[in-house]
Amino acid sequence: MNRDQLTILGLTAVWTLVVVAIGVAVLWRFRRRSLRTTMIVASLVPMLAALAAVTQSVRAMFISAHDSLVVLWTLAFSGLLGLAISVLLGQWITTSSRDVGRRLRHLGTSYEPVAGGTNSNVPAELAAITDELEMTRKRLAASHERERALEASRRELVAFMSHDLRTPLAGLRAVSEGLEDGVIDDVPGALRQMRTTVDRMTGLVDDLFELSRLSAAPPPRRRSAVSLRELAEDVAGETCEHARAEGVSLKVSTPPDDDRLAVHGDADELTRAVTNLVGNAIRHTERGGTVKLTVDRDTDGRVRLAVTDGCGGIPDHDLERVFDIGWRGDEQRTPSSASSSNSSGGGLGLAIARGVVESHEGTIGVTNIDGGCAFEIDLPPVPTGSSS
Repeated sequence: MNRDQLTILGLTAVWTLVVVAIGVAVLWRFRRRSLRTTMIVASLVPMLAALAAVTQSVRAMFISAHDSLVVLWTLAFSGLLGLAISVLLGQWITTSSRDVGRRLRHLGTSYEPVAGGTNSNVPAELAAITDELEMTRKRLAASHERERALEASRRELVAFMSHDLRTPLAGLRAVSEGLEDGVIDDVPGALRQMRTTVDRMTGLVDDLFELSRLSAAPPPRRRSAVSLRELAEDVAGETCEHARAEGVSLKVSTPPDDDRLAVHGDADELTRAVTNLVGNAIRHTERGGTVKLTVDRDTDGRVRLAVTDGCGGIPDHDLERVFDIGWRGDEQRTPSSASSSNSSGGGLGLAIARGVVESHEGTIGVTNIDGGCAFEIDLPPVPTGSSS
């Protein structure tokens, strides 16, 4: 490499570094400006650096004026084309960024979809951000709906419990005033009535406590292997008198001596959940009807417990509300005395059953069948190698 070439190379390097330094300074100066401005400056810097380097090289090589003019015009047109493309690109990115900002502002004020706007003309990175924002909006909207439903359920529960507690309290007051005034002749009968009323109120309070405990997600209790076959038989034995009093036939169908029908859980909680389901089925089945308790194993290995009744079915629009807190299909809010001791008077029994099943990583559902409905509990089996 001769001396002239070194001189031209040095001048080119110097002018390039000068232009780049100026460009960096300008970028730093406009760092808080629009992204469009930054992109225009960023695209102009290398073009100006190339223009300065070529211009200095042309002068140093003593090229003719005509040739120099052609080179400079070529560089000028190239620079204008690059500037136009950078402006268009900056406008494209700026518009897409404003759409992302609009979605962010909308996300904090509304749960409705953003009107207009599409990802078809947005860069892949910004399209990914807008897609994530849309998914976040949907999750927030679903959470908002659940919150509204929960708040409505809480208000309904307060109204129901107020009614269910006010009625027995009024009865207790009337009986106590009658005893105090001496107008009640059957004192033992009045005392039995008061005790029955107190038992019903105690059941309501116990249900509320159990529901609040399940909702609070306490530390998991020590669990062990629980045979659903034995549990079903125990529940049937405990509720047979209730079924007989209601004129309902209670049947249990379980495979004999099947150790595979065991689940890992809390026996007391599961017993309460199944008892609530059976008691609810007995209470809603007409006299002469049948309540059937079935335990078997699905093809995927999970243990299934089903309670079928003869209630006549549940309206389709109420199937999704069956397990809501405070919901009850009775037209009469106050339960009869015959069934009050065996069912959740505040409409909490099914909600408690769902809480227990879900705390055991299971699912619970209800479907209509011929002449009634079927409540099904699906629980994972005992893990292989676990001990009871």
